[in-house]
Amino acid sequence: MTIAFVLGNGQSRLTLDLIELAKVAPVYGCNALFREFEPAVLVSTDAPISKSIQELGYSKQHVHYTRKPLPDLGAKRIPQQYYGFSSGPTAVGIAAIDRHRKIYLLGFDMGPTTTGHFNNVYSDTEFYKKSSSTPTYTGNWVRQLGTIAKDFPKTQFVRVQGPTTASILELSNIPNLSHLLMVDFIDRINNTKDL
Repeated sequence: MTIAFVLGNGQSRLTLDLIELAKVAPVYGCNALFREFEPAVLVSTDAPISKSIQELGYSKQHVHYTRKPLPDLGAKRIPQQYYGFSSGPTAVGIAAIDRHRKIYLLGFDMGPTTTGHFNNVYSDTEFYKKSSSTPTYTGNWVRQLGTIAKDFPKTQFVRVQGPTTASILELSNIPNLSHLLMVDFIDRINNTKDL
């Protein structure tokens, strides 16, 4: 069974060594992740950051999906079935389209920081809200992940939970989506246990 890791940008993923993670399986990531790490696949849906990524030349050297690729800059168009989805769920959908049969969702916190604010590792940087901002509404993410799980019923999705990961009832009702504590996930990675 092939596995993949999809990185959201919630703070719970800060405990992960992304270089080591990429040695285990392909990493799919979103938006500003490219500033610090080159995933196997990068997804961006918001126009300003997508334009910036392409204009910096990243898309010519790496796999980058976006809604409206700029001519001759190398980006790929997001598959039609997930065209209107947010970046994180779109990355999950592309990993499923790529036939990975077990997909780990890391940093998909979908809730506030421990102080009740915007939860994103890139807050206070270009294209992102301030760290003091209110949390982003994530109901659309929940619906989109549910759709992807239904589209790929034979694929196992595992949402890895850290201290800033919200507990979401709707996600617990999806038959092929399970949850795993971040400490257990890290133990499996560090000790080469079965994923």
